Amino acid sequence: MCVLVAAIDDHPDYDLVVAANRDEFHERPSAAAAQWHDAPHILGGRDLSAGGTWLGVDRAGRFAAVTNVRSNQSTPAVRSRGFLVSDFLSQAGQPAAYAGALSLAAPLYAGVNLIAADRTSAVAWSNRAGRVLPLASGLYGLSNGALDDEWPKLAHLKQACARARTLTGEDLIEALMSALRDTAQPADALLPETGVGLVRERWLAPVFIIGEQYGTRCSTVVLRGRAGQLMLIERRYAADTRLTGESRHTLDVGRP
Repeated sequence: MCVLVAAIDDHPDYDLVVAANRDEFHERPSAAAAQWHDAPHILGGRDLSAGGTWLGVDRAGRFAAVTNVRSNQSTPAVRSRGFLVSDFLSQAGQPAAYAGALSLAAPLYAGVNLIAADRTSAVAWSNRAGRVLPLASGLYGLSNGALDDEWPKLAHLKQACARARTLTGEDLIEALMSALRDTAQPADALLPETGVGLVRERWLAPVFIIGEQYGTRCSTVVLRGRAGQLMLIERRYAADTRLTGESRHTLDVGRP
């Protein structure tokens, strides 16, 4: 996952709105968003190489997603970052308790950010920052730096989500999916400096990344309704940006 915006208790009809892109090597095998056969309460895509997921929900309306932390330094990983999501969705504890217990496990993962939420609370955690941040009502953005780092792609996606606050249903879904497909190239002066060089910063700067070997693999929108219905919509793309499939799932998660 490379860029994600989450509106927490910030929409009249939904207590959680998520718009996110997953960027990954095209050759890495993945399964489309679906109910997991070995964990039927989990709904999400699946990394078939390691077994975890970049983004998922469960039948109680809980949500979690990860992004990697960009750096020119390679940190050996003992465990895939995707397990941070599936582990949370496999447990019944509150987000703050789960994230708070990750301090000892932090060295097992390469640089990673995590957002986790249930029906009453949400937190952000990073093994780079080393602390748990409670998320109050509002609009939050996460890419490959710290929470709410104002990278151009993140600023664009947050603005699109804010503009869509008056929309609902299919209108909201299409507005967010359109924002996730944006390939506009920001000016060099606006780019972050993450140690990977200007050429690579330019390539990774758009919301939707295009590349023969690496790029945006899928876009996901999650809408958790205040009346107790959760929708997850995933659109998948080939290296040439062709739409290769869409999955839509609706869960009755009940009221908080």
